[in-house]
Amino acid sequence: MKTPRKTAVIGSRGRMGAMFCNRAVAAGLDAAGADMPLTPDMLEKTCADADMALICVPAAFFEATLTRACRHLPRYAVLADITSVKEQPMRQMERHWQGPVVGTHPLFGPTSAVDEDLPVAVTPGRNAGPKHIALLNGFFDAIGCRVFETTAQRHDQAMARIQGMNFITTLAYFALLAQKDDLLPFVTPSFRRRLNAAKKMLTEDARLFAGLFEANPHSHEAVHQYRQMFNLAASGDIDLLCEKAQWWWKDARIDSDTI
Repeated sequence: MKTPRKTAVIGSRGRMGAMFCNRAVAAGLDAAGADMPLTPDMLEKTCADADMALICVPAAFFEATLTRACRHLPRYAVLADITSVKEQPMRQMERHWQGPVVGTHPLFGPTSAVDEDLPVAVTPGRNAGPKHIALLNGFFDAIGCRVFETTAQRHDQAMARIQGMNFITTLAYFALLAQKDDLLPFVTPSFRRRLNAAKKMLTEDARLFAGLFEANPHSHEAVHQYRQMFNLAASGDIDLLCEKAQWWWKDARIDSDTI
């Protein structure tokens, strides 16, 4: 599979950017990194002769970074991102770059082990032909990732339910129970496990997930559907909810050992 001759990683000192740089170098790929301050000299050196650019910056700095970086990219370079939403970033990239645009979302974090399953959702955009997608796929394949193709809309609809609802329902649950010291003597092991699992998301990463929830155009539709599940509970249809929920454990849909 063909790999890029050179990949420019913009945001190379961030957790994800640094991980991609390190994995690329370990795989024998040419990866040049740039980070703040993104001076013209730094960007010119990083982007020179790159046939792929991977933008690895937070959403708040995404469009400003595009404005700076795209000036220095060769016209044939594939422009890609790694944001957790796709519709809005794809529009921004296509607004700033007339060349091939491909969105990606690595569905894993920067501390993932080398031998883990590392899926990457890929959403082809404007002017991205088979050779451009193959180039990007070759990069991710070389660093040990598993690529699958989808659309920006389908991606955001899925992430509104998988990522967004996981955050917002956990947030609402623990906000509901906050400042009630009288509950503390009743804490059970299962509650404590849920509390521990939610700690990082609701403390270290709360602002990140809140921004992703608001940036996803399908978030409020997912909340509306969730309310319908509560309506079933309020009407006493608990058995129906249990039957629906147990779909996840039928036919081994997900290998629990990898979760």
